[in-house]
Amino acid sequence: MRIADGMVMKRILVTILSTFLISQLSFAEIYKWVDEKGVVHFTDDMTQVPEKYRPNAEEIGSSGGEREGTKGEGQVTPKGKEEASQDQLGRGEDYWKGRVEEWRRKLGEQQDRLKTLEVKYNELTMRFNESKSSAERGDIRRERDQVKNEMDQCRIQIEEAKDMIEKKIPEEGELYKAKPEWVK
Repeated sequence: MRIADGMVMKRILVTILSTFLISQLSFAEIYKWVDEKGVVHFTDDMTQVPEKYRPNAEEIGSSGGEREGTKGEGQVTPKGKEEASQDQLGRGEDYWKGRVEEWRRKLGEQQDRLKTLEVKYNELTMRFNESKSSAERGDIRRERDQVKNEMDQCRIQIEEAKDMIEKKIPEEGELYKAKPEWVK
């Protein structure tokens, strides 16, 4: 009988603690701020917001009531011209153009690397054809095969970058209601 009493007491204690914690959480204030890269941050402590962003930090929830500055489905309503030029997650033109530029840079690097590897591959092929030694030809063949594998990896990365630039980033931008000109 004492074990059952202990279990009942534990359940009551857990219920009381849970109720207390939930009530504390429902009274928490939540702040949203966007940094210079367009990244949206959330915090429940205003001191965690860097000084230069505090004037633009938005209180989006407090006292367990209706979220301020929001409309249905959790979408934040634009409060000014700057916020109106953001996607649904609060990311702006700089974020989207930065993503596209990053993938263009990766594409260019891989295309340059592929050209370098193609030159090296052609040089190894010429050395292979000119070589009279079977041992040397074996070494050249292994090196050439390694370069060929690197070229194949470059081609895969080039296709991935093209897919991101031409398809995935524009689709993501459309999904989050970014302006189409941001992802070009």
